[in-house]
Amino acid sequence: MNAVPQGASLGSSLGSCATGPKIVQERGQREVFCGLTGIVWLHRKIQDAFFLVVGSRTCAHLIQSAAGVMIFAEPRFATAIIDERDLAGLADIDDELDRVVTRLIERRPDIKLLFLVGSCPSEVIKLDLSRAAQRLSQQMTPNVRVLAYSGSGIETTFTQGEDACLSALVAQAQRADAAQKPSLLVVGALADAVEDQFRRLFAQMGIERVDFLPARRAADMPMIGPGTKFLLAQPFLTDTARALEALGAQHLPALYPLGAEGVAEWLRAAARAFGVSRETFEAVIAAPRARAEKSLERWRPHLAGKRVFFFPDSQLEPPMARFLARELGMEIVEIGAPYVDRRRLAEELALLPPDTPIVEGQDVERQLDRLRAARPDLAVCGLGLANPLEAEGFATKWSIELVFTPVQGFEQAGDLAELFARPLMRRELLEI
Repeated sequence: MNAVPQGASLGSSLGSCATGPKIVQERGQREVFCGLTGIVWLHRKIQDAFFLVVGSRTCAHLIQSAAGVMIFAEPRFATAIIDERDLAGLADIDDELDRVVTRLIERRPDIKLLFLVGSCPSEVIKLDLSRAAQRLSQQMTPNVRVLAYSGSGIETTFTQGEDACLSALVAQAQRADAAQKPSLLVVGALADAVEDQFRRLFAQMGIERVDFLPARRAADMPMIGPGTKFLLAQPFLTDTARALEALGAQHLPALYPLGAEGVAEWLRAAARAFGVSRETFEAVIAAPRARAEKSLERWRPHLAGKRVFFFPDSQLEPPMARFLARELGMEIVEIGAPYVDRRRLAEELALLPPDTPIVEGQDVERQLDRLRAARPDLAVCGLGLANPLEAEGFATKWSIELVFTPVQGFEQAGDLAELFARPLMRRELLEI
């Protein structure tokens, strides 16, 4: 991405997609969660993994608040708190980390994969977690594998925590040779129910070998090589996709599996790559696609013609906007996204209305000014902006809920539409 002065106007075009709307960049104050938040859904997905954040008490409070963890719960994440003794050099921080990890593994012998997650504090004091992970992994092999990644919010947004985590998994993945039978890899954390639905659809098409990254258990992480063809289930996995391609895997460009249209085209990309006939493909998706389209009919009257404004938060904004515009008839006022990967989003950008403003990055004050001038029916934004905007009379949708909630797949299309319809319906009831 190209840097621009903080005062650059929205009209400064700094990049575009060849077949889609122009993309402009803004640089200024941001309002986003940090990458540590990704632990909230990742620890539920990988059932024998544990996420140990090396950070401050603020990091611990953030994750506990985001996850809604009660005091008696024992989740698969924790924080090794950097305190005054560590900062003053009164204790060797590597020895302290080894002690915490050893005690953790003794208490939780079910852990097979341990992630050391960097934070703003650990990065500021230059703690080398990669070297620590390598050292600890050697000590604990073969019972526990230790990996490290950064969830720091200094330069990243909250969904990039998953990207960093999956990149670390790819770096340590077993390599498949060129002679291995072609396989399909679905990349991105999905709810187990959604994963099971996709497995059934792929099996019905005759695609025999399908793996998911991340897998539900550490021992089931897939082998990767030149025979691997992969679909991205999430648009924010830029580094993971790049790491997979470096190992010879082939990306299958497609829409993202959101809404009836998105899921159908996502599945179609796999069907083409594995030689599934058109007749077989259409027969497999006919019934679930019809159910998805029927489920959308319930919510279309509440959303059609309504105007929506996206603040940058998760990188899900372009595919969500495509879904709302094409399948529910909403008008897109502005799409803000923390980062727009033009290559991974090419299919999405090509289907957006050509005059849709897309803003990469954020200058939150300028964006708030544009929101107030446009007066949309719905603002999709982070938690920090939602309450103040509600007080100003705007209906809002928490963007983080779009990541926490299972929304991919045919059977979830109606649930996704409902997430956008609910705040508008609530506003209508309040006005009555």
